[in-house]
Amino acid sequence: MTLKTALRRARDTLAGSGIEDAPLEGELLLKYALNISRTRLYTELERELSPREEETLWRLVERRRNGEPTAYITTSREFYGLDFYVDPRVLIPRPESELLVEAALKLAQNRHLSAIADIGTGCVAIAVSLALELPEAKIYATDISAPALEVAGINCRKHGVADRVHLLQGDMLTPIPEPVELIVANLPYVEKSELTPLRFEPRLALDGGAEGTERIGQLCRQVGAGLKSGGCLLLEIGQGQENAVTSFLRRFFPEGEIEVAPDLSGIERVISLSLTSSQARVAR
Repeated sequence: MTLKTALRRARDTLAGSGIEDAPLEGELLLKYALNISRTRLYTELERELSPREEETLWRLVERRRNGEPTAYITTSREFYGLDFYVDPRVLIPRPESELLVEAALKLAQNRHLSAIADIGTGCVAIAVSLALELPEAKIYATDISAPALEVAGINCRKHGVADRVHLLQGDMLTPIPEPVELIVANLPYVEKSELTPLRFEPRLALDGGAEGTERIGQLCRQVGAGLKSGGCLLLEIGQGQENAVTSFLRRFFPEGEIEVAPDLSGIERVISLSLTSSQARVAR
């Protein structure tokens, strides 16, 4: 069997199992099975696979057909143009979370960000992306999960930012040793009733409580003490949660400037809060 035939069959098999992005996932699995780049794959389409290579490929395809995410199979996920190691200890980073990075970098154009906190960091994709774009910034990355922080450490070392991304275990802002200019958070926001039995991704990283905003509300209560004078907060939220979250923020920070931005699907996805000098470190 040639690579071209294998690629077509892998894609068709995945599509037949209802995998939405079967063309891309088939390509990813074939590249991983052969340990080759995309360029090499498409320049060697007429090469014959060895029996061992075929066996490896179909074993991977079967794992995907059984529901295992491709990112866990290949232990790789692209985020903000970077490759991150992922496994079932962490949530697979989603493309919409790149909006948090973009919003933070936009803020950095108009203000000095010497210290940033990434709350619920998971595989540390957001913190690493910011560290590479803002080399002068010190970044604290917290997570309540010790296994998640093990994965985060792998990625910090992989991208050469272990000296500037400080991994801290603890709940919300508790382990942060000092106020920062910016807090970025992608916290669990799925309603408990909507969580189906999870076979692969960690429930802790998805469960947002009865209304889906329990963890977000917890962070909102701590923000005033965690930000420097005039600091900012960036939150990723779930669909339909903008009113509940903005109400949280207006209750604690009635004079704060609040903005809501949609993702590419038009879903309100990122909420930003900018504090006045008098509010930071005073609000509770």
